[in-house]
Amino acid sequence: MRIISGRYKGKRLIAPKKLPVRPTTDMAKEGLFNILNNRFYIDELKVLDLFAGTGNISFEFASRGAMNITAVDSYAGCVQYINKISRELDFSISCIKSDVFKFLERTQEKANLIFADPPYNFEEDQFHKIADLVFEKKMLLEDGLLIIEHSDRTDLSNNPHFVEFRKYGGSVFSFFEQ
Repeated sequence: MRIISGRYKGKRLIAPKKLPVRPTTDMAKEGLFNILNNRFYIDELKVLDLFAGTGNISFEFASRGAMNITAVDSYAGCVQYINKISRELDFSISCIKSDVFKFLERTQEKANLIFADPPYNFEEDQFHKIADLVFEKKMLLEDGLLIIEHSDRTDLSNNPHFVEFRKYGGSVFSFFEQ
């Protein structure tokens, strides 16, 4: 995986092979950040990265100047890796080891942008549960955005907060607003 843009543009990061992850592809990540750059000033965002895995998305936000990033993952190895890279690159990423659903139920955090990249083999109701919890708890700040990454076999367009989707290969980003 590599950082696409910002302070560490082009930097390659090698995650340990034993991590149970599927990092967002560079092509999909580049497409996503092109959309976000046209909508937000990245350095002004408060970001919540759910199912953070290798920290790929958090690192991209940090490289582009976001200073307030919280990454959540249930796997200790992922949390350790994100913390290690954050220290090495002097990123201000707060990493929390937690089941994402439990985190969403307990947290009082609010963010401009919430990105969730759960396992592609989730049942459709589990994807909807992420959106439901975010909107029930009013976790998005004004003009905020929830983005859920999923496979092209999952359709989240029937959620009342769904706005649009973008497809990059086998990856889909579904966008949700208040």
